[in-house]
Amino acid sequence: MGAYDYLLAIALILLFTKLFGIASAKVHMPQVVGALIAGVLLGPSGVGLLNESDFLLKTSEIGVIMLMFTAGIDTDIGELKKTGGAALLIAILGVFVPIVFCGGAYYLFFGGSDFGSVLNAAFVGVVFAATSVSITVETLTEMGKIKSNVGATLLSAAIIDDIIGIIVLSVLTGISDKSVNPLMVTLKILLFFAFTAVVGFVVYHLFKRIAVNHAHNRRIAVWALAFCLIMAYCAETIFGVADITGAYFAGVILCNLTNMRQYVAKKMTVASYLVFSPIFFAGIGLRTDLSGITPKILIFAAVLFAAAVISKIIGCGFGARVFKMGKRDSLRVGVGMVARGEVALMVAQKGITSGNIDPDILPAIVLCVVLAALITPVLLKLTYREKKA
Repeated sequence: MGAYDYLLAIALILLFTKLFGIASAKVHMPQVVGALIAGVLLGPSGVGLLNESDFLLKTSEIGVIMLMFTAGIDTDIGELKKTGGAALLIAILGVFVPIVFCGGAYYLFFGGSDFGSVLNAAFVGVVFAATSVSITVETLTEMGKIKSNVGATLLSAAIIDDIIGIIVLSVLTGISDKSVNPLMVTLKILLFFAFTAVVGFVVYHLFKRIAVNHAHNRRIAVWALAFCLIMAYCAETIFGVADITGAYFAGVILCNLTNMRQYVAKKMTVASYLVFSPIFFAGIGLRTDLSGITPKILIFAAVLFAAAVISKIIGCGFGARVFKMGKRDSLRVGVGMVARGEVALMVAQKGITSGNIDPDILPAIVLCVVLAALITPVLLKLTYREKKA
């Protein structure tokens, strides 16, 4: 790779992810689908213009961190309090039922008798634990149902769902390091949350004071990003917790600063949208080696997809029923939680980096994520279709 080839790589990624993203939006698909396709076409499985490099890998990691930081800032604590226990139970079941179903699907095809196989299966399960609520929100908004009880419950459950999924990912990441004692892993995770609480208290009040006079000043966005990167670094290097966990909670710490929250989120979104997010999604496409797809992988993808859909409908729908929601609304909650997106792909990348997810099954995972994103609006609209008399 030439000294300046990285400039051409960035240009091609930005150009093609945007073109394919626009094409995806034209046919009512999430733009992330277009970005993934662009990465596949540019990579070894397509025309072979680009290959994965250390530069693209590190830039992609920054993209993940910024996405999770923005997700944390966008967390609505008030909405969480409003829906309370129902959203919590829906989220808990929405995490652990997919882990069992999807992890079980992986174990059925690739499992062995050793603990490593169980751990790998759990990683695949966690990939499908998180919900991409943006797809559901867009669909409900289009139908005028976003302000309904179902809409509010879905929003809160998806937020809690992500938090629980990230915590589970952190636990699994720690356990996967065979040189570390499981008790030490647990202690480090507890220490991380204690550290986050203390740092969060100090930083929240510091930013609260700064925001009085500088809420819409560019320097506050710079400081917020610096805080995000420091939290990501501390999480990964000091506590052995995934860096995206640190980034997410950095955003949560700042999410209640209403006078600066939207401004910082807007600046982070622009920076992420312009460079880092396209490289992250295209990078997943670059790593998706379609030449390695076998009949077994295709059958696995079909079973995994069925498990991903059914597990959310059963788990989340049952949680809604426990809290006395009607059968139709419970079904809507379950279907609304089916969509997977950015967080699933982030977890998959973490699994590959840690050696707990075989890159050979990445095409199956990507296919399932894309199909889940596509099928959710269709199923959700069907649940709102009025019965004929």
